[in-house]
This record gives sequence, C-alpha cells and structure tokens, in this order.
Amino acid sequence: MSLTRMIIDCDTGIDDALAILYALRTPGVVIEGITMVFGNTSVEQAADNTLRLLDLAKPDYEIPVAIGASKALARELGGFSPHVHGKNGIGDVQLPASSRRPVKENAAAFIVRLANEHPGEIVLVTLGRLTNLAQALELDPDLTAKLKKVVVMGGTIFKPGNVTPVAEANLWGDPLAADRVFTSGLPVLMVGLDVTLETLITSEHLELLKRHGKEENRAVIEFMDQSLQHYFHFYREANYIINAAPMHDPLALMAALHPDLLTCRQMKVRVEHQGEHTSGMVVADLRAQPKTGEFIEVAVGVDARRALGVFLSAFM
Repeated sequence: MSLTRMIIDCDTGIDDALAILYALRTPGVVIEGITMVFGNTSVEQAADNTLRLLDLAKPDYEIPVAIGASKALARELGGFSPHVHGKNGIGDVQLPASSRRPVKENAAAFIVRLANEHPGEIVLVTLGRLTNLAQALELDPDLTAKLKKVVVMGGTIFKPGNVTPVAEANLWGDPLAADRVFTSGLPVLMVGLDVTLETLITSEHLELLKRHGKEENRAVIEFMDQSLQHYFHFYREANYIINAAPMHDPLALMAALHPDLLTCRQMKVRVEHQGEHTSGMVVADLRAQPKTGEFIEVAVGVDARRALGVFLSAFM
C-alpha cells in the first residue's frame, strides 16, 4: 500500500476533530504534523484541543503539533465561534488534559521544512484560515513546486456563504491569505460549501457507529457523538437541518485520499479581500475565455452517500 504523507493545518473545532480522527484511523496515512491556526477558536485553544484528541486516539507514532498564526495577515480579529463550536471549540466536551506539548517551531516554518525534506511527497490539507500557508509561501516562494497537493476546505461558488451572503468562514477569516494561496501556482483543490453542505452526518449515522464501531474506537465514537450534539443544535437553528450537520472538514480530508468522491472543474479564481459586502468571496471567472485569476481545481459535485460510508467505515 502506498503511503500518503500529510500535514493537517487546522483550527481544531468539531469538524476539524472529526477530520483528524478519520485520518488517524485510515490505513496508509502518515500524519507528519498538525499545524494550528486561529479560527473556530484561538490558536492556543486549538492546539490544546488537538493534543487532547491525540491522547484520546492514541496513535502509535509521534505527531508533532506546531502553533501558527493567531490573527489574519491584514484584518482585525473578529472574535471566535462559540455558538457554532462551543466555548472550547469542541462542543464543550471535556477531554482530559494532555501532557504533550507543541513543538517550538512555528507552523509556517514547519510546513516549509517538511516540504523541503520530502519534496513532492507532502499533501497539505487546510481546514481553517490560510494564514499559515500564506506565511509559508513568504518564507519559501518555491514551495509551489514542493508540495504534492493542497486541499483547501473553504469557499463557495454556487451556494450562499455561511458568514456573509457570499463568503465561507475560512476564507472570510483571512481573505488576503486565501487570495495569495489561490493565485500562487500551488496545486490547489478547493472543497467548499458547494459539496460540504450536501454531505451530512446524521444522528442515525452516530447510532450505527455506537452499535457497530470497533471496541478500540469506543472512546473516539463517544467523543464524536457528544461534540456533534452541539453542532446539530447550531445547524437546526441556522439552517433548519434536523439532527444532522455538514461534514465540512472531514470531506476535504477524505478528498485528499479519495479524489473520486468529487466531481471537479478547473476555474480561474480570485478571492475578494477589500469589498465591504464581498470580502472572502471566491470570484470565479466562468466566462468562455476566463482572464481573471489563476486556475485551481474546484469541487462542484460529491457522491455524498459514498463519502459518508468512507468516513464511517474508518471506525467500524
């Protein structure tokens, strides 16, 4: 089996946690590191959540956790999302404190070092703001040729935004960083609301996991069940979704390993970072002869049923 070497860059909230746990339970994935960014919660809280999650999941190898950006490149910090992810970012589930500590190296330097040590081998999956990756590009502009693939959870083309009418939260949180990444020449796949809102985990799925999950995954499944209750409540209030929630981050992580779950299109895009009402919007040039922006791959369709099967099977 060929190995996928992966760095997960995230702001560990509820769906980030699900994505990390999925990666830890998937054969053939080596997580070379988890880099932290502000977003769902503060960067320090996100790191603490990640270290506690690693204790819960007990991987059989050491996974470094590196702390990165605590604010956007150029905009004021707009606060966090306790109404979505709870006060602690993981649905207010109390996991035991970890004795693990983050590494001294910051996230951007960590990404650059790993990419240089393993050129063409690292898949970077970003589940939060793109600030760390934008800073890594500043440190090493040749990073564009060294990462095997960058899968970005963020953005939307055809569906409404989830923070403003046109902007998805991760890109809205640091639109300048997103624009720099999308126009950098990196091999980007954007997995946004166009597909994540179609891919719902439900209370029935959790019942299946509780009934059929492997014995060694009991604690992990219990955590997922508890943290998702908070998420379900939010989505009922915000989107009229009953006892279910979109698999934003897990779908992006699965797409890195199973690209056939998605239907994709090449699009020239820019990310608006100055507009009063449009900041964070992905502006796709869908004209017959697109001229604005750079080409990235954009997920426009998903086999949602199979994606859920892939996710659940990791724990069964």
